[in-house]
Amino acid sequence: MQFGIMSVSDITRDPVNDYTPSEAERIRDLVRIAKKTEEVGLDVVAIGEHHNPPFFSSSPTTLLASIAAQTDTLTVTTSTTLITTNDPVRIAEEYAMLQHLSGGRMDLMLGRGNTAPVYPWFGQDIRQGLPLALENYNLLHRLWREDVVDWEGNFRTPLQGFTSTPRPLDDVPPFVWHGSIRTPEIAEQAAFYGNGFFANHIFWPKEHTQRMVRFYRQRFEHYGHGSAKDAIVGLGGQTFIGRTSQEAKDRFQPYFDNAPVYGHGPSLEDFSSMTPLAVGSVQEVIDKIMTFREYVGDYQRQLFLIDHAGLPTDMVLEQLDLLGGEVVPVLRKELEAKRDSETPSNPPSHADLVRAKYGDAEARQPRPNANRGDNVTGASPYQDSEGAKAVYPTA
Repeated sequence: MQFGIMSVSDITRDPVNDYTPSEAERIRDLVRIAKKTEEVGLDVVAIGEHHNPPFFSSSPTTLLASIAAQTDTLTVTTSTTLITTNDPVRIAEEYAMLQHLSGGRMDLMLGRGNTAPVYPWFGQDIRQGLPLALENYNLLHRLWREDVVDWEGNFRTPLQGFTSTPRPLDDVPPFVWHGSIRTPEIAEQAAFYGNGFFANHIFWPKEHTQRMVRFYRQRFEHYGHGSAKDAIVGLGGQTFIGRTSQEAKDRFQPYFDNAPVYGHGPSLEDFSSMTPLAVGSVQEVIDKIMTFREYVGDYQRQLFLIDHAGLPTDMVLEQLDLLGGEVVPVLRKELEAKRDSETPSNPPSHADLVRAKYGDAEARQPRPNANRGDNVTGASPYQDSEGAKAVYPTA
């Protein structure tokens, strides 16, 4: 099972020290946090995408490419990539480039985004968010699997004889998650394509997450991708760990009380009882996270939000030491011991996807054919390594 951290890239005032970091500090420090994540033995770093203050991650592929270049084993991903306000052509190109630069150590999570003012900034209407998300992913799916795409839809100009470049690494598209807080249609989309489903699992009660994951599993099986057990599920979560329960609560309380996302609402105790928020000793946090499996079944990726609400970077790094040194090793062992032997332990890696497509054969490396000019005929502009026209499956 994979464990890691997710960041929404907020820039929030530290209420204890009365200090608000600059954008430059947060960008620099998030790279430090990512490198620390690998150092303590975790597997994944996920970055959100936002285009409005007080967030800074407007270009997640740039940030993730930098992190990938400074790490060796870490999988870089998003939480989320906006499938609505981004052109799917740009998503296809940018994330294929990230796939190459990271050596395949990446995947991505797609979501609609719920910040209403952002939609018109990119020429879209939030009232069309759901059909826009469904149509854009249909195009993205094809762009990564077909050399030449002819396409016409409702939300962007048509494409005729279009080739997205670069082609995916080894001609194998990245693994895709669909992330959702409350929209079953997104879970349906994930199931239809046989992709992964990531439940936000931060602000909502466990019963909501349970319903969403159960629905996704049922539909995954319905579409013939395998049994419900084969479906790939990820969860979010929030933790704050202390040496004792009281220490954790005392240190986290001022950040909870002042955080824009949940401050001035339910008490810390009530919020912890109603949601997956885990604030306590090492053992209390382990016990809380172990309950997740009870209502979603075996799952493959657990990401924690730990750098939010104004927590200073030094405190986040301390949390990573506790998470990677004392919490996750126990979770890995206990969750794997309980896992059904027929359930995947991890989401598919790039190597897994290459093996599934080619078996023991050598992976195809697309090569543009310089002799085809502008490719006005709509023929494939690529050759395989032997110089013959490459054949690209559509699924």
